[in-house]
Amino acid sequence: MKVLVTGGLGYIGSHTVVELQNEGYDVIIIDNLSNSSLNVLKGITAITGKTPQFEELDLRDKHKVKNFFQRHQDIDGVVHFAASKAVGESVEKPLFYYENNVTSLIYLLQELQKLDKQKIIFSSSCTVYGEAMQMPITEQAPIQPAKSPYGNTKQIGEEILKDTCKVNSNLNTVALRYFNPIGAHPTAKIGELPLGVPQNLVPYITQTAIGLREQLSVFGNNYPTEDGTCIRDYIHVVDVANAHVVALNRILENKQNSNFEVFNIGTGKGSSVLEVIEAFENVTNQKLNYKIVNRRAGDVISAYADTTKAKSILGWTSKYNLSEAISDAWNWEKNLRK
Repeated sequence: MKVLVTGGLGYIGSHTVVELQNEGYDVIIIDNLSNSSLNVLKGITAITGKTPQFEELDLRDKHKVKNFFQRHQDIDGVVHFAASKAVGESVEKPLFYYENNVTSLIYLLQELQKLDKQKIIFSSSCTVYGEAMQMPITEQAPIQPAKSPYGNTKQIGEEILKDTCKVNSNLNTVALRYFNPIGAHPTAKIGELPLGVPQNLVPYITQTAIGLREQLSVFGNNYPTEDGTCIRDYIHVVDVANAHVVALNRILENKQNSNFEVFNIGTGKGSSVLEVIEAFENVTNQKLNYKIVNRRAGDVISAYADTTKAKSILGWTSKYNLSEAISDAWNWEKNLRK
């Protein structure tokens, strides 16, 4: 089976390509390399023993997307990652996020609908829940007004897919709302590659610990949580990757209950920023230089998943714990700096 992975050289995309190839899928990647590197291809090859097909392509270019699908009519399924994903950056650059995340999905779907097999896994996010009223968050939780343009692009993306599925029964979609992917492949051959200053907690921690950053900023310690810092559901990136394989198998085997389904992908456990720092210090036996600073725009207080639906319907559950994810992230960081 031939699977297209958009943004397949990115963080979650590359780990998913590895798991798809390990499962026996024939993978073709498109990526515009705006937030990734061609070196990731070597890492994927080193882990799996197989080099996926790759085309450098920007999904915002309608004509190139059209041309791609004309040349690849035999695609069995699509896993769509290609998008910008930093909450803070999206607050500063809303138009860029709407163009990159929404326009690209529309152009992709317009061409996918012309194929015999119209099956897509959509990379969504727990940000669609906004400031959720209850924890843990179930898939039935109301979709709150987004706290950031990034979160809004994921809400809009799901709405586009849902509306298209209503009028096109041939389109089969699973939206995976994942929480906070961290870590790296246990081989340390691929991992998170933030360009410039990291927007996410764990790579900032590892870059600070290795001396690349002077100090880690903790955005606020006056939230209504036990230690005053924000709480998130941190999940190992390999667990997230495996969820995509399971979801893809489901739609390719025509096992869906409806042609648009959503699942939370998390561990079901929330960890505060200070708990993540403590876990890092315990794993590495070194103190981290950090300071408390003002809150950051777009951050919700707490978000962790109810994973009951993914477990009962997909048969998927996370396997790695926080310490294992942080250990893999640290090994990847050290490997990068060799």
